[in-house]
Amino acid sequence: MKRLSLLFSRRLIIFVLFAMLMFAHGPSSVFAATTDDGSAGVNPFIPLMLALGVILLASRAGGAIARLLNQPRVLGQLIVGLVLGPTVLDMLHWGILQGVDLQGTIKEFAELGVLLLMFNIGLEVHLSELVKVGKVAVFAGVLGVVAPVAFTLAVALPAGHDMMPALFAGVTLAATSVSISAQVLLELGYLHTKEGNALLATALIDDVLAILAVSLTLVLAGAGSAQGSGDISQFIVIIAQMAGYIVIAFLLAWYALPRLMQWIQRRPQLSQSYGIPIFALISALLFGWSAEYLGGVAAITGAFIAGVGLSKLAPAMKHDIEQTMSHLAYVFLVPIFFVDVGLETDLSAFPLDALPFMLILLLMAVVSKVAGAGFGARMGGFNLRESLRVGVCMVSRGEVGLIIISIGLSSGILDGGSELYASLFMVILLTTVLTPPMVRWVFQGKNQGKIANPALAGAATGDSTR
Repeated sequence: MKRLSLLFSRRLIIFVLFAMLMFAHGPSSVFAATTDDGSAGVNPFIPLMLALGVILLASRAGGAIARLLNQPRVLGQLIVGLVLGPTVLDMLHWGILQGVDLQGTIKEFAELGVLLLMFNIGLEVHLSELVKVGKVAVFAGVLGVVAPVAFTLAVALPAGHDMMPALFAGVTLAATSVSISAQVLLELGYLHTKEGNALLATALIDDVLAILAVSLTLVLAGAGSAQGSGDISQFIVIIAQMAGYIVIAFLLAWYALPRLMQWIQRRPQLSQSYGIPIFALISALLFGWSAEYLGGVAAITGAFIAGVGLSKLAPAMKHDIEQTMSHLAYVFLVPIFFVDVGLETDLSAFPLDALPFMLILLLMAVVSKVAGAGFGARMGGFNLRESLRVGVCMVSRGEVGLIIISIGLSSGILDGGSELYASLFMVILLTTVLTPPMVRWVFQGKNQGKIANPALAGAATGDSTR
């Protein structure tokens, strides 16, 4: 019976892939718009329903294949995004989806997904455990930023690239996407270990330092202009703004937010009908907005801080929030985020003559994070194996790297048609895809960490028995 079930699941996956191929090559004649230009009169919600349905189905199929191969589901979701993207199927340009701009809408869903992912992870954090690894986080965070910048300059400058583009490339690779590794650790049950806590604390420092490095690089790039003298003072203001926001946000999240939720709980007209989870969601959105708009840091940092603040709530109230938010995130939004990473990537457009440089840059990107953050963790008191795990968890650049590279492109420091830009983009993507199996590999043989909320881990993996 088990063998029959496995055979059926494999046939189902093959059928899904075949159906996607059919949609990719033959929908335009059947579903063509009735107007002359093929776009007028199209209700944008209709193709959006199809696109989201295909993304969620493909995400589930990719996750199932990954589990069959004993890999984290997130790896399958990342790869299936590449298949759906312009590299293979180019889903967003199917005839059935023409006439509306879906890419921006799907991107917004994806950004909501990573926001809620980090909020849920914040809910699972114990601040006392983060404080215990504070020394590790400082050393690993600082060296995890310095090492990629230095390594990138050592690779890019001898290859003939100018100083400012090479420096900005190093700053881009100094970033870390904590959401990728944190999701894998949550799925494997290792988030509540020393290394998991160190990852979260280190990533917070890494995020701040990477954004400061971006600001400093932009200042240096504009130093020769007429406004160069004013840029230095602006940089100082940015540092004060970020530091002030993080301190104030933590104080509000830790002291005011739980009291507000308790006040709401005592008022049935507000707390009934999922009132507590709704206000928790509101806090995640408002802290995420304030992080970007007021603090100049990533929105996911604000959502994470809100989650940490609500982690001190009474168990019953916290459980209510975790259940509702995890279902909202992991059933709908988070899979869209992981698929979207590949959905916007066209590997077929990569110039083959840049392949040797890209491979060297990729090797440097992996080694610099593992060595930099790993050595920092060792300086902070971790043993060699624990330090290696922290370093590997910091390898993924993900959405943070993509955001920074877009800043370099819009500011004119990076040339979108250059070998450096194409290689940098590929390295960001490949480090994101390579991180899940690398994390699984370095954690082999470790006793599974205690999962504070098994239901949340089950929702993250899709393996909940409910």
